[in-house]
Amino acid sequence: MKSALRKMGNSTGMILPKPVLDELGVSTGTEMDVVVENGRVVATPIVRDRHHGWAEAAQIIGDSELDEASADWLGFANDDDESLTW
Repeated sequence: MKSALRKMGNSTGMILPKPVLDELGVSTGTEMDVVVENGRVVATPIVRDRHHGWAEAAQIIGDSELDEASADWLGFANDDDESLTW
């Protein structure tokens, strides 16, 4: 399978055909590790734990001062919320 290098902004890129993406199990936006080995470009998907970044995000949320009266998430109630006692 052939693919030409193309100008993309200030860079040059290569379009990977869908069968290649499917075989790698990747899609647009997947982070790739790219190295040159013996004159060949080797691109490997970066696989992270599915919870990668959750601890940092939770810390940011915990550190931020939310005005609960206007917090967007409060609009997503559960059907039985009225019956809860604290």
